[in-house]
Amino acid sequence: MPEGTAQVADAGTAIAFLQELIAAQAGGEAQVQKVIADRLAAAGCSVTTHDYDPGAVPVIGEFAQDGARNETHRTAVVGTLPGDDSLPSLLMFAHPDGEPVAGTDTWTHDPFAGEVDGGRIYGWGIADDLAGCAAAVLAIEKAAASGKPMGRAVFASTPSKRYARGVAALLHDGLTADAALYLHPAESGEGMREIKALASGHLEFTVTVKGRQPDTTEPGHTAFSHLAENPIDKAILLRDALMALAAERAERVRHPLIEAVVGRATNLHISRMQCGELRKFGRIVETCVMGGAVSFPPSQTYREVQAEIEAAVAKAAAADPWLKDNPPVVEWITGVTGAEVPDDHPLYVTAAGAVSAVTGEAPFVNAMHTSSDIRNPAVEAGIPCVGLGCLSGDLSQNDRHDEWVDEADFLRMVDVTARIVADWCGGAWKTPE
Repeated sequence: MPEGTAQVADAGTAIAFLQELIAAQAGGEAQVQKVIADRLAAAGCSVTTHDYDPGAVPVIGEFAQDGARNETHRTAVVGTLPGDDSLPSLLMFAHPDGEPVAGTDTWTHDPFAGEVDGGRIYGWGIADDLAGCAAAVLAIEKAAASGKPMGRAVFASTPSKRYARGVAALLHDGLTADAALYLHPAESGEGMREIKALASGHLEFTVTVKGRQPDTTEPGHTAFSHLAENPIDKAILLRDALMALAAERAERVRHPLIEAVVGRATNLHISRMQCGELRKFGRIVETCVMGGAVSFPPSQTYREVQAEIEAAVAKAAAADPWLKDNPPVVEWITGVTGAEVPDDHPLYVTAAGAVSAVTGEAPFVNAMHTSSDIRNPAVEAGIPCVGLGCLSGDLSQNDRHDEWVDEADFLRMVDVTARIVADWCGGAWKTPE
């Protein structure tokens, strides 16, 4: 990737701040939040903390079973740089919480030193999402130092992992802006060349199928199996019905950006079937559970997709004599509705202009960012949002080690973020009257 035409005014300061966040990670999320809060206050922001219960956040377009919810109270930090109310405002957000620290003995770099080696910066949580937090704070600092008229610029450092729902909590508490920017590196290999302006929706579900063992006291069922109702056979029947639905949806539900990448805008698969026990192959079990997932474009809500899947299962069950009287049970595990910012929207135009100016290349939309947090401002509060992030890899959340971000691309991320703040909050994108 070319160096582009813009450079961080003080690359050493930017990297040093990222290293400070990495070092704070060793002390836990609260220590990271303190470093961020102190830095925002020093930049002239009014800083507030928000304690909340993730399980009590009244989210829209999203759900998770109780067992998947984060039950621990969390704290979000919000820094607001005051501005001219007649000019556009911008909400930036990133998450300070990383994976629980474990397996650091496998690292070849100190996980909490932010070592720079071979053009990469290494550290625990650096790509998930300390680099995003650093870019936002540094952009706020640059905006504060510029002295130019701007609208309000806000950075929300919001817990996100394991359904922490920090940004949703703030939005439902009244935090608002004219546009939002989600800052998070990605492993797509494209770095600052891509803009995340589309997030598909996603659902995960199970289907529990009841069977009937043969009427015998014999421990082995093989000789009697024709007298049984094998739930595996019934699960396969339902699986075939769902695959037929997947094929029909692929023809009916369209989105050109997603189709250009993978050939269809929606997909559905069954990823697990659980029934029976190893070494007890002679027995017919009474139930079989299969699990699957479906992705869908922002034009559909998760409730619409749920209704289609439930209808397909019900139709297949009604045509089978056993399932007709013993209907399968569909259970929804998690789900989110997607969101999109079109490429002619002022926010996208502003972000694309900043990327082009800094990298020297025209950006493109990453259409495959299913369930991305860019959906939260749009779905929860009607605020358009795009996402950006530098090159990264070997994330701890993927059970890898030596998590990294590209040094040069991180500096470009800082520059792009600062430019978006200046251009959006300064109203540069508005058409002159």
